[in-house]
Amino acid sequence: MNAGSRRLTALVPALSLALLLGACGSLPEQAALPPAAQPVAKPPPSGRVQLADDTHAQDAVIYALGLIGNHYQFGGRNPDSGLDCSGMVSWIYEQVAGVRLPHNAAQIAKIARPIERSALAPGDLVFFNTNGTPHSHMGIYAGEGRFIHAPSTRGKYVRTDRLDSGWFAARISGLRTLRREG
Repeated sequence: MNAGSRRLTALVPALSLALLLGACGSLPEQAALPPAAQPVAKPPPSGRVQLADDTHAQDAVIYALGLIGNHYQFGGRNPDSGLDCSGMVSWIYEQVAGVRLPHNAAQIAKIARPIERSALAPGDLVFFNTNGTPHSHMGIYAGEGRFIHAPSTRGKYVRTDRLDSGWFAARISGLRTLRREG
């Protein structure tokens, strides 16, 4: 076996691993129904939207992690053309749970159930006052003090940040959940 063949043979396991890992980082398939045919979440009598299955909250985190690095686009609601904060959240929950949320952070805050910080779990929603208005920015809590969001600043891409970072910690305006009560 010549030197070129040995190098190629040595690269095959590494290339196989790279392809396998790349497949793990791809986005889940989109829902079978086109967006217009997706059921629109109808709030229960309490006026709150709840997930049919609480495991969808964890699925939302996994989906959101797959969007890290996607571009920010004001008014954007899909990863192909860009996402803004509420567009990202509403798109993710539509994909993983079939729930269509409003494309507006303040409206989502109104239909999600408020929770205490001690109850915050992956998939819950975090809201911020970034422009003098409560619930003007939002993200999905990922666990361990981190959240995933589509900010319009510093690079304009979906990323994670810490809830306890000075800038965000001072601007938290609400913690909400779509998980079922009880």
